[in-house]
Amino acid sequence: MGKREGALTWEEYFMGIAHLSALRSKDPGTQVGAVIVDENHRVVSVGYNGFPKGCSDDEFPWDREGGMLETKYAFVVHAELNAILNSPRSVKGCDLYVSLFPCNECAKAIIQAGIKRIVYESDKYADTEGVQASKLMLSRAGVELVRIENTIALEVKKIPNETK
Repeated sequence: MGKREGALTWEEYFMGIAHLSALRSKDPGTQVGAVIVDENHRVVSVGYNGFPKGCSDDEFPWDREGGMLETKYAFVVHAELNAILNSPRSVKGCDLYVSLFPCNECAKAIIQAGIKRIVYESDKYADTEGVQASKLMLSRAGVELVRIENTIALEVKKIPNETK
């Protein structure tokens, strides 16, 4: 008997974990997940977009329109940065799997942390100057960029608690 066909590739597996992490995000508009993996295919850290520790999801704005202090943009920590900051060890030489291509601010942190490769899925903001700056910095820093399309989509259905 041969091995089972159709098993997930490493890229599909880690992107699946990124999608699962994204489900922790409370952002009503965009949920992004990130996973940092070492050379031995071990998960080093995960992250998702949300507010910093100690900043309540109920007290800070999730709006996309308005002044700086009225929108989420001044307050949200992106998934990639959360994964870097939450790591219990150095992420130098690791790979980053992320569901949305990193912005220019996250690119700076990725480069400084020493991440060598980014595997991403969506590039929906490719035409923005922020992502163009991100790609330029990552390229010049020698970070490999790999886009994948063949990932697993996750949809979690909550099962109500049963009482006896």
